[in-house]
Amino acid sequence: MSAPAAGAGPGAVRIGQGFDIHPFSAVPGRTLVLGGVGIPGGPGLQGHSDADALAHALTDAVLGAAGLGDIGRHFPDTDPAYAGVDSIDLLRRAVAMAHDQGFAALHADCTVICERPRLAEHLPAMAANLGGALGAPVNVKATRAEGLGALGRAEGIAAMAVVLFGGGLGTGTTGTDR
Repeated sequence: MSAPAAGAGPGAVRIGQGFDIHPFSAVPGRTLVLGGVGIPGGPGLQGHSDADALAHALTDAVLGAAGLGDIGRHFPDTDPAYAGVDSIDLLRRAVAMAHDQGFAALHADCTVICERPRLAEHLPAMAANLGGALGAPVNVKATRAEGLGALGRAEGIAAMAVVLFGGGLGTGTTGTDR
């Protein structure tokens, strides 16, 4: 477990990275959610919350950049309060925690890895949702595993995220009020 950051002075820069992976759910009718966007035409992901692997990866990146541990520490899947929760809301909460440490997001870059469904048409909406929660521009890309491993066999979806934070940019704000 990492200790919280002592705060950020002017010019301080932090980078955080995150990764998440979820298998496809066998529950009929479960919605696939990535970056806060409901994706029609396929199975949803298995998970305690809405199982948004992309939002989870970015949340972990935010918490990591601020030295605040990981998503499981703050929003454990053993807590019934997080059952079915909107992962964009968890991202907003993580951003608020980072702001309380004196950090503000400058940019994030995210990648979704899956064989199906095709995501190109949904990427702008994902970037807009994540950027709104982060309070900074977010780039979202999608790629395939080219048939290799569990992801290549279309058993689930993984996501990676990197976020850049700057310090000394104010405290006690959220990503939506700067």
